[in-house]
Amino acid sequence: MYYWVSANSSDFAGTPPQRRSGHSAVNIGKSKVVVFGGLVDKKFLSDIAVYDIEAKQWFQPECTGSGSDEHVGPSPRAFHVAVSIDCHMFIFGGRFGSQRLGDFWVLDTDIWQWSELSGFGDLPSPRDFAAASAVGNRKIVMYGGWDGKKWLSDVYVLDTISLEWMELSVSGTLPQPRCGHTATMVEKRLLVYGGRGGGGPIMGDLWALKGLIEEENEAPGWTQLKLPGQAPSPRCGHTVTSGGHYLLMFGGHGTGGWLSRYDIYYNDCIILDRVSAQWKRLSIGSEPPPARAYHSMSVVGPRYLLIGGFDGKTTYGDPWWLVPQEDPIANRLTAAPPRNIAESKEFAFNDDFQPQLKESQTEKFPFSELQRRLQISVSSSSLEIVNEFEDKELLEVASRLAGENVSTNSLAILTIRKHWRNSEPNMVKLKELGPLLRDYQRLIYRHYLERNASVQKPGFGEHVLHQFYHVKNATQLRMDDIPKLLAEYKQLPV
Repeated sequence: MYYWVSANSSDFAGTPPQRRSGHSAVNIGKSKVVVFGGLVDKKFLSDIAVYDIEAKQWFQPECTGSGSDEHVGPSPRAFHVAVSIDCHMFIFGGRFGSQRLGDFWVLDTDIWQWSELSGFGDLPSPRDFAAASAVGNRKIVMYGGWDGKKWLSDVYVLDTISLEWMELSVSGTLPQPRCGHTATMVEKRLLVYGGRGGGGPIMGDLWALKGLIEEENEAPGWTQLKLPGQAPSPRCGHTVTSGGHYLLMFGGHGTGGWLSRYDIYYNDCIILDRVSAQWKRLSIGSEPPPARAYHSMSVVGPRYLLIGGFDGKTTYGDPWWLVPQEDPIANRLTAAPPRNIAESKEFAFNDDFQPQLKESQTEKFPFSELQRRLQISVSSSSLEIVNEFEDKELLEVASRLAGENVSTNSLAILTIRKHWRNSEPNMVKLKELGPLLRDYQRLIYRHYLERNASVQKPGFGEHVLHQFYHVKNATQLRMDDIPKLLAEYKQLPV
C-alpha cells in the first residue's frame, strides 16, 4: 500500500519551486534533485531550484557561466529534455513562446556553472516535447518531438565526452512519430510509451529500442511490446520514474470521454513490473493529488516527489509525496481507513511494493467479503450515492426523453432506464454519461452493498467485476469504456 501525502513545511527547509509545468527535474546521484525551467501563466522560466536530499532543504544556487544578454545559463524555456550523468545536468531544446529551441547546455552541479556546448556530427533539429535518457555513464539517447511543423521519429545518440551527435539508423518496423511521450532506459533497451502522434491522436503503445549498447553489437531495431495486466490508457505528458524493479507511471492526459472534444487528465499510478513483464495498478490508500500532466516525479530514497503540472486550466505548485505505508509521513493519514482495499489476486503486487493488508485491518470493513466476491476495491463509504429523485441531471435527461406524456419523476426515471437497457453504445449521448454512471453505481450499491452480503442476484457470481463502480465522474471514462459500462448496466436489477 502506498499513500499520497501533500508536502508541508515540516518536511523540508527552504522554499520549494513556484508553480510551473513543462519543467524538468533530474536526480544527481542520491544527493539532490535539480528542477529547471518550465512555464506558468504564459511566462517561460529559467530558474534553478535544488532539493538537498540529505539536508532535507530547498535552495536556489548562484550559478555562473556563459549566457547571452547578461543572462547566465540557458534562456527561459519549457518542454525541453534534461538528463543527468554523474554531477552534470544536460539540457537540450524546448520551447520559448512559439519558438522551438535547438541549443545545448550543461550544468556542473559541483560548482553550479553553466556551459553552452557546441556539438558536432549529426546535429538534431530544434524541437520540444522530445524525450531522452542516459545510456550508461557517458551517452544520452533522444527520441522524437515536435519541430513546429511535424512530429518526429528520429533517434539521436550523444557522446557527452566528445560532444558528437549521431543519428541512429534504425531498420524494420518503426513507431509512429510522436511528442509528449516518455523514454526510459531499462538495462539494454530504451522503453518508449505513449505520446501524441501524427494527425493528433494520443497513443498508448509501448516500444523497446535495442542497439544502443556498443558492446552488445546489436543492430538498432524497434519492437512493439504488448504486455499483460492492467495497461494504462493512452496518454501524453505523463512521467515514468524508475524505482528498483518497477517503472512507475503517473498522470498525463488523453482523449476525453465518449465523443468529448476535450482532453482528460489523469492522476492514476500504474506500474510496469520489469521482473514479471506486466502492467499493474499501484494500490493507493489515500486521495491522490489533482490530475495533471507535464509535471515531474523524482525518486527521493523510498519516496517519490511530485512537483508542478497543468490540468488544462490550473498550473500547480503544490509538492506531493508518494510514500510506502511504513513511511513516517504516511502517519498523517493512517487515522483514516484506506481508500482502496486490494484483496483479490489481480491487485496483489510483489511484497516489496505493496504489503498485504493484515487480517485485523480487513475486519474493520463490513463489506470486505462482498467486495472480494465482486472484486470491488473501494469502501462503499468512499463514494457518495445520491438518490435518483435528488439527481437533478438524471431527472432533466429523463424528463426530456419522456416528453410531455409522462407527468411524474418516477415514470420519467423508468423511461430513461428502459431507454439505456435497449440502447447500443453509439446511441448514448454525451449528456447522458454522467447520469448513466451514477445510476449504475446507485443500483450496485442498492442491490449488492446495502443488503446482506449473502444475498446474491442471478447473473452476479464472484467472477463478475463491477469495474466502473469506483469511477468518480464521467470525465474519467474513455470511449472504449462505454460499451462495457452499458453492458454491465443492462445486467443490474432495477
